[in-house]
Amino acid sequence: MAYRIGLPHYANTAPLVHFLEAPRGVELRFGVPTELNRWLAEGEVDLSLVSSQFYLEARGALRALPDFSVAVLGAVYSVNLFHKRPWEELRRIAITSESATSVRLLGHLLERSGVEAELEPAPVGLEGLATYDGVLLIGDRALAAYAGLLEHTPASVHDLPRRPGGYYVTDLAMRWFRATRLPFVFALWATRSGEQPPPEVVALLRHARREGLGRLGEVAAAESARLGIPAPLLQHYLWNFRYHLEPPDRLGLAAFAEAVGLLGPEEYWSV
Repeated sequence: MAYRIGLPHYANTAPLVHFLEAPRGVELRFGVPTELNRWLAEGEVDLSLVSSQFYLEARGALRALPDFSVAVLGAVYSVNLFHKRPWEELRRIAITSESATSVRLLGHLLERSGVEAELEPAPVGLEGLATYDGVLLIGDRALAAYAGLLEHTPASVHDLPRRPGGYYVTDLAMRWFRATRLPFVFALWATRSGEQPPPEVVALLRHARREGLGRLGEVAAAESARLGIPAPLLQHYLWNFRYHLEPPDRLGLAAFAEAVGLLGPEEYWSV
């Protein structure tokens, strides 16, 4: 039976997967974060990138690879709340069904600032702002929505306007950083507890990451063609990510666990 690996197909994970080639006996399966979480829990994949929220909720039923993450220190640019009212005046927000972590982070940040808003699952884009005060978008949809509001292409993500198209755009990872001064971990590679990944699979993942980061321009060009977003902007975006789970990232993960009332990540590192 093939060893099955679950993968998201987002630009922010492209440096991990663009050069990942499945040898004989390994099967790659792509899905959105909520699907990947379910597949790992139900045994449909053996190893997967899973959301930090799901990993923490598993309370030891999962084990994370010790040196992999999808994290940022500061702005992420692709987990955005687009809103037409100031943050303090938000009352109804449409949320994505693709990422439980982003929704939980949004809920925490609202509560932390004393904002009581109703979060309603709704598969809408920016057109949802005709009905809702805010719309939470993640991943490629968030990037594309932001890019679609720009009047001109900035030199880098650091030059993106704060109110494109007249909307407010709140970057949830940046708001987290301002509150904690810690990175935010969005995803981890994980297996079910007690199921050690084959060493050759771990080596395969490390090789793909090394190639992806070393040839980031190629990755950005491919994602630019796929998404229709300028390659320089995408390359600056990808430079922003942290793909090695380092001590500050673990502190950020523990802080998130504490903030939302989940158990801390008690060193469930498997290799």
